[in-house]
Amino acid sequence: MTTETPTLPLSERLRPASLRELIGNSAGRDALQKWARDWEGARPPARRAALLSGPPGVGKTSAALALAHDMGWTVVEMNASDARNERAIEQVAGRASLSHSLMSIGASPTSRHALILLDEADCLTGRLTEAARPTAAPPNLREFLRARYRAVDALNRAWGLDGSGRSKPFEEWESVPRSPGNAGWARLPASRADLDDWRGVQRPADLTDRGGLGAIARLVRSTRQPIVLTVNDDRSLTRYSAVFRSSVLAVRFGPIRDGDLGTRLREIARRERYDLAEAVIPTIVRRAGGDLRAALNDLDAVAVLSPGPAQLAALGYRDLTSDLIGLTEEVLTSRRFYRNVEVRDRVDAPPDDLLPWMEENLPHFAPDRAHAAASFATLAVADRFLTRARRQRVWGLWSYASELLTGGLSITIRDAPAHVGAGAAFPRFLGEMGRSRGTRQLRAGLVEKLGKRFHLSHEKTTEFLLPFLESVFLAARGREDPDWGPLAQGIARELELTAEEVAAVTGEEPSSPRVLALVAPEEPDPEPVAADDGPVETPSPAKRVQRQLGDFSG
Repeated sequence: MTTETPTLPLSERLRPASLRELIGNSAGRDALQKWARDWEGARPPARRAALLSGPPGVGKTSAALALAHDMGWTVVEMNASDARNERAIEQVAGRASLSHSLMSIGASPTSRHALILLDEADCLTGRLTEAARPTAAPPNLREFLRARYRAVDALNRAWGLDGSGRSKPFEEWESVPRSPGNAGWARLPASRADLDDWRGVQRPADLTDRGGLGAIARLVRSTRQPIVLTVNDDRSLTRYSAVFRSSVLAVRFGPIRDGDLGTRLREIARRERYDLAEAVIPTIVRRAGGDLRAALNDLDAVAVLSPGPAQLAALGYRDLTSDLIGLTEEVLTSRRFYRNVEVRDRVDAPPDDLLPWMEENLPHFAPDRAHAAASFATLAVADRFLTRARRQRVWGLWSYASELLTGGLSITIRDAPAHVGAGAAFPRFLGEMGRSRGTRQLRAGLVEKLGKRFHLSHEKTTEFLLPFLESVFLAARGREDPDWGPLAQGIARELELTAEEVAAVTGEEPSSPRVLALVAPEEPDPEPVAADDGPVETPSPAKRVQRQLGDFSG
């Protein structure tokens, strides 16, 4: 472990310096080491980038930095706090990727490569097809002075240009030059102050992510230096481009096992000489859910407290899903009344989050139809309180909803406490919303793209154009008429739709043969064939693929 200044957090102070010090995910570490050794050959490997995916705090960034340390590579890092638009990525990462050596402060003399680390790449908000926004040029001197003084007479008075000196006053703004040059008035004390302010005007920094995904995709194809991308969910990249599906080494990092996590925390506590209560480390491990960074932050927070209840009270309820599962099972099996204060202390979530859990699991826990009907009636009253709280902004109604969702259901669902074998299930509605988030975002991007193309509003594009495309694509899939296939394929080409965009409209997978057939590149027209006994034959216009969208409306 590295030994740095003790004032740093434990997660930074104890960051592993080598892959050997990384706990858990041994298969991922082995895959990274093999991929790094492939870079030591004469040519770059087939997969020039590694995509590390997994939940937060499991060692993705630490693994990349430790790998660079083991290989003697320098590191060029860009994280979510940096501007990661097309221009920024090309200037920083692109420069490193095209050079065989990167001389920087602290670089190893024997370093042959620079590891390009794009941390939290799934947080890029700019879409793949977006271009970087042009950077506005700084104002010239005339524009700067006009914005400051508004009138030429005011400028003359401020600079003392009254005609008595060698510099004549300006008659109009057009006579003010765009740059000072060697003019005599540029040496006046009053004008020099304005000139200093004008020279200090900088170009506004573009902090957006516009074009960032496209720049990363191009970088993965052409880089001469190893690239590591870290994401929480790799689907945020793979749905945008096939590059992130086929041209990268996909390495999955999973949560750290509780046993390994507890062993590491006890080692740290002994080395740092922390005085902890006996239940602190098991509590931290249970709440962390395999997140080492969160566990280290909790250990750092409670180490300064006196051992005992104060340390346990400082540990928050991080695993909200586990808390909701436990409370749901207890409410639907125990038959007792829960007060709002108890619910608020046990679950750090509003009653809106508790409602879908009870609604999903209530039918499975009810002993018969009569108890289920009575419980749903109580659930409906709680939903009414939640609706009034949202509409009227009367959040005091939440307390009534919390008590109905817990104590009210617990009393009405059964006549006596009972044991139910199956546990509470995650709400299907929430799961479906999470799984469809990518598709909904893709459809929203497609609506914006089509609206700009045809100069339609968002509402008209959603109401008319998107259903039209869906009808055409589905008709091409389900009819035997040979004209529908070329029609749908021509529309997809004309609109430059990707496989992911077509799949979002048709509801199929982007890799399905029907979707790939619609977005397949257009084959060139065949060359004219010379007949044996006549002039050159030209293909009939009816055999050519129609290329203009207007041709489809005949």
